[in-house]
Amino acid sequence: MQPGTPPRADLDSSLAVATFDSAWSRIGVSYYDSTFRGVDWARIRTELRPRAAAIRRSADLRKLLEEMFAPLGESHFAVIPGDAVAQVQTRAEPEGEPGDVGIELRFVDGIPLVSRVEPGSAAAAAGIRTGWRLDRIDGTDVDSLVGARRAAAPRRERSSVALETAMSIMARTQGAVASTVRLALTDGARRRRVFTVVRRTSLGVPVRYGHLPPQLARLESDRLPGAEGCVGVIRFNTWMTPLTPHFDAAMDELRDCRGIVLDLRGNLGGLAAMVMGVGGHFLDSAVSLGTSRSRASVARYVVNPRRVGVRGQPVSPFAGPMAILVDGLSASTSEIFAAGMQSVGRARVFGETTAGRALPSTLTRLPNGDVMQHVVFDFVGARGERIEGRGVVPDVPLPLHRDDLLAGRDAALAAALRWIDAAGAPATAASLSHR
Repeated sequence: MQPGTPPRADLDSSLAVATFDSAWSRIGVSYYDSTFRGVDWARIRTELRPRAAAIRRSADLRKLLEEMFAPLGESHFAVIPGDAVAQVQTRAEPEGEPGDVGIELRFVDGIPLVSRVEPGSAAAAAGIRTGWRLDRIDGTDVDSLVGARRAAAPRRERSSVALETAMSIMARTQGAVASTVRLALTDGARRRRVFTVVRRTSLGVPVRYGHLPPQLARLESDRLPGAEGCVGVIRFNTWMTPLTPHFDAAMDELRDCRGIVLDLRGNLGGLAAMVMGVGGHFLDSAVSLGTSRSRASVARYVVNPRRVGVRGQPVSPFAGPMAILVDGLSASTSEIFAAGMQSVGRARVFGETTAGRALPSTLTRLPNGDVMQHVVFDFVGARGERIEGRGVVPDVPLPLHRDDLLAGRDAALAAALRWIDAAGAPATAASLSHR
């Protein structure tokens, strides 16, 4: 494209208006609150529809739809470009076995830092360490990418932008096994380090939800020594049903431990109904962890106490101390579970306030081929508290610090382990379920 050439039009007026009308109407009939929480939904259409008629580019229409969502002030409203959806749906075979470099990223004081290096990963083999600042991925300057995303979403909460930006940057480190990615980082001594990293096989179970791209669901568990006996740690990255047998097996292996830590940091959520089964490993009666409400229905997340192990043996729900680790990338179902277990007094929560993106949503195809994610349920916790926009506030707040990352310290996990070691004799699961 030559300088000064206008962007290529991919919409005509009728399609732009039809897409706007479809999005507005669909939210109008499916949003959980028919009063739209005080927003004049008809006025929104009157004000924005004429602008839709003048739009000729899908990218501009998406911005207008984001403007339409904004007065509702809630998460889980988004527009996924149709070409991205089509690429996922029409690809007959993957371009290669999925791989990654094995790092996670968090923003600390606005700086993109490596927050985790997976053991045995390509990044670990290359010598990349936690606490290092990520400067470039191949030809992309990370600071420029962050600035562009913030500028493109001025109405969005800063925490939401940070979450989405971190996930976008991490996605750029993924690709086919044996492909390479060039990473430039700054270490703790302010030295520039450049690596060409060969991606390795990504561990996990492939899962797909609706129109969204497939992802790899991963769960790992560990048994750590403690002053009064072992502590089990379970970490998983999404709430999807293929992980259910893995979680059940991990609990069977760790059932003899003194306490359990569930690490939900970076877990963006998934199927909310899974909280009932996971909660049943820790509660001995049918306790509600919260309620979702639409215009037409009510769904209560009531735990299903665990009575049988993976080999068919009789078991009882785990009754020892339970800690949950969360951060700003813990969202949706992770928030529902953490808030519920915190509210009924079954778990102590450590870490950073969660994303505040807890509302169940659905996906709708729009006339221009884009896919709209939109809220259909409200959610309140076990004591009637609303998590959306507020997040789960930890019992023990522990902000992430670069000094800890550089030293390889996990302050949230360490605090949880100290609390479990200091806890008294385990109460029965039955008594815990009635707190």
